[in-house]
Amino acid sequence: MAEASRSAAAGAHASDGVAAVLESLDHAPKRVGSALVRPLEIVAAWLLVAIVTLLLAGVTSRYLLSIPVVWIDEAASICFLWLAMLGAAIAIDRNEHLRLTLFVGMLPERLRGLAHAFGLLAVATFLAVMTWPAIDYVIEESYVTSAALNIPSSYRVSAIAFGIVAMLALVLTYAVRTCALRDLVVAAAVIALVAAAFFLLTPVFKTLGYVNIAIFLLGVVGLCLVAGVPIAFCFGLGALCFLSFSTSVPIFVMIGRMDEGMSSLILLSVPIFVLLGCVLDSTGMGKAIVDFLASLLGHVRAGMSYVLLGSLFLVSGISGSKVSDMATVAPALFPEMKRRGYQPKELIALLSTGAAMAETVPPSIVLIVLGSVAGVSIAGLFTNGLVVATVLLLVLAILARWKARGEMLKGVRRAPFATIWKTALVAAPALVLPFLIRSAVGGGVATATEVSTIAVLYALIVGIVLYGGISWRTFYGMLVETAALSGAILMILGTASAMAWALTQTGFARDLATAMSHLPGGWISFMAVTIVVFMILGCVLEGLPAIVLMAPLMFPIAKSLGINDVHYSMVVVTAMNIGLMTPPVGIGFYIACKIGNVEPDEAMGAIWPYLLALLAGLAIIAYVPSFSTMFL
Repeated sequence: MAEASRSAAAGAHASDGVAAVLESLDHAPKRVGSALVRPLEIVAAWLLVAIVTLLLAGVTSRYLLSIPVVWIDEAASICFLWLAMLGAAIAIDRNEHLRLTLFVGMLPERLRGLAHAFGLLAVATFLAVMTWPAIDYVIEESYVTSAALNIPSSYRVSAIAFGIVAMLALVLTYAVRTCALRDLVVAAAVIALVAAAFFLLTPVFKTLGYVNIAIFLLGVVGLCLVAGVPIAFCFGLGALCFLSFSTSVPIFVMIGRMDEGMSSLILLSVPIFVLLGCVLDSTGMGKAIVDFLASLLGHVRAGMSYVLLGSLFLVSGISGSKVSDMATVAPALFPEMKRRGYQPKELIALLSTGAAMAETVPPSIVLIVLGSVAGVSIAGLFTNGLVVATVLLLVLAILARWKARGEMLKGVRRAPFATIWKTALVAAPALVLPFLIRSAVGGGVATATEVSTIAVLYALIVGIVLYGGISWRTFYGMLVETAALSGAILMILGTASAMAWALTQTGFARDLATAMSHLPGGWISFMAVTIVVFMILGCVLEGLPAIVLMAPLMFPIAKSLGINDVHYSMVVVTAMNIGLMTPPVGIGFYIACKIGNVEPDEAMGAIWPYLLALLAGLAIIAYVPSFSTMFL
């Protein structure tokens, strides 16, 4: 996974600090089309407000008045697709689309400009080719009438065409303003030559069968990733080349698959939970939890390690974002931990692996997407994800206690009861929230989407009344940040869905399922393969795109082997997050280093014992299914 810009402090704003880190590797200007994009930001902010309002109205009508309003979900779905596409355009302007910059950073200085130009023109090529199919899709959908509002579906899907055109205009503006003319000409020539070669070889490609998967869905995507092309457009280019040069399937189909990948009602909770993370960071509710745990446990040996892990566990249950978690916890705890003799490299190791541990703590955006893509119960994932995270928490806590055997506790005193009581009172409203979310979804009281809106309303009221409030300017900034990040995420889901569809249509999924189901050792061997595959994907792609690509392939195989889908989901998510934090490729490790202001080379040697501890925990989860299915 790679992301784009912002400082590590700004990264505390809901999930976007990921974006913060890789901007430091890629010194492109942050904003290039602000005048063009400002109206989009205003509309996107209002769309997000409209979505939250509609969903709150639906919850109120259904649960308090017992009057379901059937058109609300449809109206929210229309707003959601528009929010996703406008957000994707805003993310272009802010350079916040997720991408891998590790290899570009290794290039000589004179070649980085060329790689930058190539990445931008590759994105522009994809968008330009998809423009007419998107318009054609709008025309086709104009003949379809929505069920509740009785309006043409073109009102909704025109968001895709508008977003593609807006992104194309912004990426070209970005290219002109940030690239040398020579680099643009060379990059354009390279793209044209590759496209011409593929076109001329089309008759050959159509005879190659599964080899085309290696050429287009692995080769093209892999080369684009290495070149720093945003992940969403890597998938889009791979699927586009595959369909155009090795099949007779019209490109038009890709738009439909992108629409399907971005439009699930379950995904409505993604931007709302991102907004929730922003609200919590701005009000200091996350820090209140950290302060309470520090007063409670800070005096015991390894106590600060327990506080750090416990804070990540609880804060993750509020924000649903690894980066937001790390950016909230690290500044509050690192100074005291250093005073007690903790080495900075040990702090980074504990921070990054603790964040990986907390990924299955609800509300996790990864769990929500997985539930949507693989058809797994969100309530089951939320309820049992807590148990799985607890297993990993205990494993890390045991290792932390062993490592803290030489901790300096001179001068450390137990906090007075009055201090503990005061911090508990301050943290209580924040501590209630994660349990509210889990119990409501796990108990079937409300869906993840409905709970997310209630949680945002609760956080806003509590934040304003008890934690100092939020200015209108800050709130508007949070709405725009949420739109940009959500657009970047949902664009990945859309293009990855198109690529996954292309992959399954080849029959490869069927043959892979046959081969995997006949592995020696049955489900035990399949679990081992799953762990390796998703750790590798976690290193390179991060959770969301890996899930969308692989879930349609792997989950049916797991089901045929008798593996419970919630159990399998926990193994998949945990393996991906261990991969995400594994150097030298896992980008989550570099994000933790950036937040903690520690050089990666210094921290790399310290993280391996913690990763081994997580692997031991993962083995327990994988081969003792009852931990993942305890509350089903």
